[in-house]
Amino acid sequence: MLEHPKIRDRAAALVHLHRVRAGRTVVFTNGCFDLLHAGHVDLLARARDCGDLLVVGLNDDDSVRRLKGPTRPVTPLRERAYVLAGLACVDLVVPFAEDTPLALILALEPDVLVKGGDWPVAAIVGAPQVTARGGRVESLPLIPGLSTTTVIERIVARYGKIRQEQEKASGGRGA
Repeated sequence: MLEHPKIRDRAAALVHLHRVRAGRTVVFTNGCFDLLHAGHVDLLARARDCGDLLVVGLNDDDSVRRLKGPTRPVTPLRERAYVLAGLACVDLVVPFAEDTPLALILALEPDVLVKGGDWPVAAIVGAPQVTARGGRVESLPLIPGLSTTTVIERIVARYGKIRQEQEKASGGRGA
């Protein structure tokens, strides 16, 4: 259950890319992709437009917790990977346990490294290594107001209020 041929570990991703990359431009991006939303899909589609194959490095659950705090991720790695793999613009999903994707970038040697516009090129992990090999680095503009944090806040605001109203209506006996 929740297996997908696009989800590969680092070693299998390397083998796959070795087989298919000849004459093709490999694009790499990464993130937590905790609750996939329109901003993510837009960024991934535009990242894919930067080349021929899009590889998504996906932070595992422990690294998401270290980066985002103890309440994250909302969605476990296996589910996040499966949703990403289901997108037509994504060619490979490669989970990683480190706090940054540097080791994965060094192993995969992408031709193009992409992050969202909240990352200036100078701050993008792996940028010096990719450009030193003749690759390029892109910081693509984000859609304002679309973030996982905003989605979570909207859910809490809407459903927290509904829950409070249900409890009030039931006299505090639970819904």
